[in-house]
This record gives sequence, structure tokens and C-alpha cells, in this order.
Amino acid sequence: MRDNTDKKQQGVNRRDFFKACAVVGVGVAGGLTLNEVLFRENETSIFIGSVNGYGSNLRDYIIRGLREISITEHDIKGKKVLLKPNLVEPHRGASHINTDPAIIRAAAESFLYLGASGVLVAEGAGHRRDALLVLEESGLADVLHEDRIPFVDLNTSDVVRTKNAGKSSKLKELYIPSDLFKADILVSMPKMKTHHWAGVTLSMKNLFGVMPGIVYGWPKNVLHWAGLQECIFDITATLKPQLAIVDGIIGMEGDGPIMGTPIQSNVIVIGKNLPAVDATCARIMGIDPKKISYLKHSSGRIGAIKESNIDQRGENIQSVRRDYQLLDYIPAQKEIRLGI
Repeated sequence: MRDNTDKKQQGVNRRDFFKACAVVGVGVAGGLTLNEVLFRENETSIFIGSVNGYGSNLRDYIIRGLREISITEHDIKGKKVLLKPNLVEPHRGASHINTDPAIIRAAAESFLYLGASGVLVAEGAGHRRDALLVLEESGLADVLHEDRIPFVDLNTSDVVRTKNAGKSSKLKELYIPSDLFKADILVSMPKMKTHHWAGVTLSMKNLFGVMPGIVYGWPKNVLHWAGLQECIFDITATLKPQLAIVDGIIGMEGDGPIMGTPIQSNVIVIGKNLPAVDATCARIMGIDPKKISYLKHSSGRIGAIKESNIDQRGENIQSVRRDYQLLDYIPAQKEIRLGI
């Protein structure tokens, strides 16, 4: 009886904590002030780390990766960092669906170690409107509560009407949660997965989760109607995120982003330029980034996808490549396989 009461009380405490986070918000002012993404096909550094699993010392891998791409204490000290994971569905124990809590914790610890003044996690889950349920069932609530890391539900945040900098979709303006403009560094933290509409879902597609459900619906249907591939580009071009940390330790192949099957890839990928990060991840998955519409469109506009323009740090792609299963009956996955 005591154990059950303790668990119940712990759940109440967690919910109180997250409700308080929603009221307080980030509590800072400022803008996204670190380096912007490159608006040309220029060389950029990408780090690939090979890890044994979520029990590895992920903090050390992330800190090493940041330093390999020239992110130092000087860049992080005093900054407010917003981590945007992928929490598409509340499935406890299904490690191939959501960004794993272990890598989110490791990222938070890494930025705090490097001198960040604060770290918060923010997400607007695509399918479920109960953010606290998503946190509980994904296992992330335990991590955030134990480490006292604030969480913001972007689905219900106040929004700022912003000009669509990408100008590729039908949308002339985008409604962006104001919490994003209160952070100095925006970090996209996706799960490495295939996708039944986009081909792959990585750091750029992960930004769909910042778009508020109260404006764009569930699962962000307005963005799909306006042009999925175009909106992926537009959101990235408008937000100009500073970093991506991709959870490819256990990925998803086949009918992603929810119905696919797990695949052990044992990698994390880190970079400042999101198209370059996603192009590298695609190659690790055995997918040709030039055959992914939004990545091809990004090349020369908001980043580098040519392998010759990416300065590869850490492991090389061939040593960690793991061809993800692609399904011929899914149009977005047809004929996108990377040649040997």
C-alpha cells in the first residue's frame, strides 16, 4: 500500500511541477542569437558518434560532438537552451518511436556542464492533446522531474505571427510559439526514422512539433494540406535552429514514423546545419538525400547536402551505415535507396 501511495504521490508531484512550468514558461527574454544556419551550399562539420546503447556515457559523447563541430564553452556560457525532442506518441517502452529520455537528459547535462544558464524541453505532440500523458507514457516525465528541467507544451503556447521566410508552401505567415523566441539556442532532437509521407523524418521534420496544435490542428493537418515537403523547408528557414542532436541509437524502419519497426543503429549525429545533419543521417540509413524532396530543395538555400561539402567528424558513414527497410507500396519511399 505504501509503494502504491508513493507512486501516486510522485505522479501528482510531477504534474504539479509541469503545470508550474507551463505557467512560468522560460522566464527569459532575448532571441535566437547563436550562429544562423548557412544560406548557401557551404562546408559544414557533422559529428557521428558510435555508441553501444542508451546505457553509454551519452553526455561525454555529446560534449565531444559539440567540440568536434567547434561549439565550446564560450558559445554556450550564459545561454538559454531549448531542447525540442520528438514525442509523437505516448508509448512507454517503445524506444523506436520517441526520442529516448536518456539522450534528452544527456543533452541537458551537456549544455549545463558547458555553462548554459538554463535548459528546458519543449514539444507540441502531434497526435495527443494531453501533454502530461505524453510525458508520463514516454518515460520523459521521470527524467524531467528528477533533474528539475522545465517543460513547455508548445501546442497551447502563446504565439507570434511571423513572416514565412521559406516562401515555398502556400502559407504566407507562420504562427510560432513565443517560447521559442525566449531561448538563445534551439536544438532539434529527433529520432532517426523513415516516414510514410516525407521519406525520412529527422531534424528538419522534427520542427513540425513546434507548431502549435491550437493553430495547426492534430496531427498538424494544416501543414500537411499546405504542402508537407514545402512546410518542412519553410519552418526550418524561418526558425533558423542552431543545432541538431539526432537519436539514432535505436531508429525506426519501414512504415514510420509510428507503425515501423525498431532497428539498432547505435549512432548519434550532431551538427549546426540541419540539412547537412539530415543528409548525413539519410546516408547512414542507406537513403539518398538528393531523392528526399525537402533536402534537395534545401541544398544551396539553407544548407549543404552534398557529401563533398560536409566535413565529417567522428565515425565515417560507411562504418556505421545500416540500410533501413523501405516499403515499395509507400510512394515517398520508392526509389530513394542510396547506391552502394
